Amino acid sequence: MAQKVVVIYSGGMDSFTVLHKALRDGCEIYALSFNYGQRHSKELEYAARVCADLDVHHKIVDISSINQLIGGSALTSDIDVPEGHYEEPSMQQTVVPNRNMILLSMAVGYAVSLNANKVYYGAHSGDHAIYPDCRPEFVLKMNDVCQIANYEPVDIYAPYLNDSKIDILKDGLTMGLDYGQTWTCYNGREKACGKCGACQERLEAFEQNGVTDPLLYE
Repeated sequence: MAQKVVVIYSGGMDSFTVLHKALRDGCEIYALSFNYGQRHSKELEYAARVCADLDVHHKIVDISSINQLIGGSALTSDIDVPEGHYEEPSMQQTVVPNRNMILLSMAVGYAVSLNANKVYYGAHSGDHAIYPDCRPEFVLKMNDVCQIANYEPVDIYAPYLNDSKIDILKDGLTMGLDYGQTWTCYNGREKACGKCGACQERLEAFEQNGVTDPLLYE
């Protein structure tokens, strides 16, 4: 019998690759997406389409009311999304306080209700400097907590924790994945802006892999 797992699936490049990695691992996947009030909620539309095409169990959970408590990010509040290279000084404006601890906690609760024992999560090394809740020490300690928070332990599994977005894309291309099925831009407009830090990092990953990004840009 296939192992049941929960995959935190935003609809972006990293979680798209993680989703397919779980499929390659032969898992029975329960994909979980969150609407936390992000301005780029367009990514959720991409997530829904991919899961429908793959016939994967998928839930989109609206937790946007948490913005009453954790505002102040360019992703959720009325603050301009920073443009330019994906670097710490500007990208700190996109940190949503305690986001990944909140999302992981809910994903673990979902896993327990399904009798699943693992949550796949797309943290990677490119986020370590900017997002504290993507760093190895956070993931390791969160995993420790999730071993004792319920009657049954749940593993937090971040397969690309020490890899860059360039490495993730390389792995996905090896799997033959179509990244036109993903959304990365922090602006949720008709086309990707090509200017925000997320777009810049994505474009760099494609350039470093010697392929053209299939996503349409402004």
